[in-house]
Order: sequence, then structure tokens, then C-alpha cells
Amino acid sequence: MPHYSERSKQRIKECHMDLQRLFFEVIKHFDCTITEGHRSREKQDQYFSEGLTQVKYPGSKHNAIPSLAVDATPYPVDYSDRERHTYFAGMVLGIASQMGIKIRWGGDWDRDTEVDDNRFDDLPHFELVE
Repeated sequence: MPHYSERSKQRIKECHMDLQRLFFEVIKHFDCTITEGHRSREKQDQYFSEGLTQVKYPGSKHNAIPSLAVDATPYPVDYSDRERHTYFAGMVLGIASQMGIKIRWGGDWDRDTEVDDNRFDDLPHFELVE
């Protein structure tokens, strides 16, 4: 059975309890890694200047304490594999729905189930929504 590395466990523990519950369930069904939980001002603004995010600090849900967003990717990591990220996101979204946790995925920001209409993709990104 897949399991998280110590680094992934540390990162997910920076996140809201609902994201922790969700991703500790996800790992039972799909091998993945947690690449980021909470994000500092320096890291957020660095990612913004590199074009990896659309918002400066403190505009990201990653900037909250605990983090309201998590970056998770299928293992082994291949950020260029959109199809695998989409498959993984479907698993995460389905598990979240079963658990009653409302989330949004960075491959479908408007949550219309169309995965090719984004102006900006952030395929590893999952965030809590109200």
C-alpha cells in the first residue's frame, strides 16, 4: 500500500484538518506526494515572479495558517503528464465528495468539469472552498 514520506507528512500537517483527513484517505488509494502546504511570503512572491502562481502574498490559500490549499502530485512526479494529473484529480475530487469536503482543483478553477478552459493551470493544486 502506498504511504507518505516524512517530508510529505510534514507538509500535509501544515494544512487545514479537512485537507489532512482528505489526503490521508487519498494515499490509501493512489500513490502521491505532497509538494507543498503552507507557503511563506518569500516563496509566494518568488512563485509569482516566476509565473508559477497568479497571486502575490497574502492572496493564496497556501498563505493561511493552517494552509487552506495543498499541492499534491501523483508519484513518481512528472509535472508534464497532464493526463495523469487529471486522472489523479478525479480520484481526489471523488474521495473529497464522499467525505463531504468541498474542494477546487487547479485544473478546473470554475468547477464546470471542463479541464481545457483554464487561462492558468496549476495541476497539483487543491484548495478548500465554501
